[in-house]
Amino acid sequence: MALPELGQEKGYLSESVFTFIFISFLLWSFHPFIYHSKRFYTVLLWRRVLAFLVASQFLRIMTFYSTQLPGPNYHCREGSKLATLPPPNNALEVLLINFPRGVLFGCGDLIFSSHMIFTLVFVRTYHKYGSNRLIKLLSWFMAVIQSLLIIASRKHYTVDVVVAWYTVNLVVFFVDNKLPEMADRTNGLSLLPVSTKDKDGRMKEELHKLEKDGRMMDEFHKLLNGNSIDATDWRQRVQMNGKHGEDTSHTVADATSAGT
Repeated sequence: MALPELGQEKGYLSESVFTFIFISFLLWSFHPFIYHSKRFYTVLLWRRVLAFLVASQFLRIMTFYSTQLPGPNYHCREGSKLATLPPPNNALEVLLINFPRGVLFGCGDLIFSSHMIFTLVFVRTYHKYGSNRLIKLLSWFMAVIQSLLIIASRKHYTVDVVVAWYTVNLVVFFVDNKLPEMADRTNGLSLLPVSTKDKDGRMKEELHKLEKDGRMMDEFHKLLNGNSIDATDWRQRVQMNGKHGEDTSHTVADATSAGT
């Protein structure tokens, strides 16, 4: 069943929905500068968003340069004065595609939809880092509405939108796994995200420190209980542990003098 055409006079509906999604995401991404509840860092969030957009747009460029379909939009139909662009006068016009006319009234820029790239990247990002469940459901609903409006406005074919849905989601999935996870600002973690190698190194350091403190406490309890240990070995370990060792040695000395 084909979607009914909205007509040229209602073509603004899809652009209005896209503008609302774009501005809403932009304002939400910068809300840590205004509100006290800061769950993420705006710079790190946009680094991920730009990585998703660049990868998706790269694939899009490859697809629409390698495919040729007649434009479904009204200005691309036979008899329209905008169906064909005037020939470029110089090399700069070739690179800029007769900007802005070539961008606004292009007919071969189809597979796959750039509007859906931005929409899906924004929706998926909020779904992961947003906090309001109702807004998450609403954002996915608006992404579906945006898809239908794009097709009904005859700005893209159905295949352009369908390809965008699975391509963008796959791009976000694979790129997101390659990027280090962002630190959660609510639990007091470090500013910059750390890689898996850095996380493993820090975990090893913490375990080594815990093991060392555990051995120190065991030997301290042995002294308090009257058990003997190697005094030379004890002195070396105290010196290696700096101030913590100095405090412990004073405690051991007090305990020894009290025992005598």
